[in-house]
Amino acid sequence: MLSRSPECIPEWTWHATSNHTVQINEKLFENILAPIALLLLMLPVVSIIWGVYTNTLGANPPEAILRITGDWALRILVMGLMISPIRRLLDWPQLLSLRRMFGLFTFYYTSLHFICYFWFDLSFVLEFLIEDIIDRPFIAFGFAAFVLLIPLVMTSTRAQMRQLGKIWGLIHLLVYPTVIFSVLHFWLLVKSDTTEPLIYAVIVTLLFLERIWWRIRGT
Repeated sequence: MLSRSPECIPEWTWHATSNHTVQINEKLFENILAPIALLLLMLPVVSIIWGVYTNTLGANPPEAILRITGDWALRILVMGLMISPIRRLLDWPQLLSLRRMFGLFTFYYTSLHFICYFWFDLSFVLEFLIEDIIDRPFIAFGFAAFVLLIPLVMTSTRAQMRQLGKIWGLIHLLVYPTVIFSVLHFWLLVKSDTTEPLIYAVIVTLLFLERIWWRIRGT
């Protein structure tokens, strides 16, 4: 049987099919994908709470909490950057709605990571924090990434998007130095075995190149 191209299908039928596909995608996103994403993003903090309750975080629980929160802050940040390419690949606009969720959870785990570091390592002494930022480059990069996330979160609502207009787009370009600083923070932290941060660096580089390619293609 010969397949019929969209040009051969009556226009009203084509629009009806397209609208039906959009409705299915919207329902699939709202009823299944978004709730699953929310639950998965909550799992790391649930695992930390469970580990503290059951005393299964190992011999050094503060270090384990620092590691878990830091790892997941970077993972969620990178996964958030993957949403746009996946949306373009699948032609599924609703996926863009996940970016705000991933951004908020990135800030959430980054904040937990910073608070735990400030508490466990520095006992909330601001002078020690300033000294660490000056003397330890990986702390400087991590703190810079945390600070850059703040304006992204503060302007993440639809109301802020409408109110700021083009400025909103410029502010949200901060996600790119944020992810670079985050990878550098991880790279300098591990010192010896840089395999895992190298993987992140390669993924981030590919995501940047994909965006550049699409920008050039669109001009």
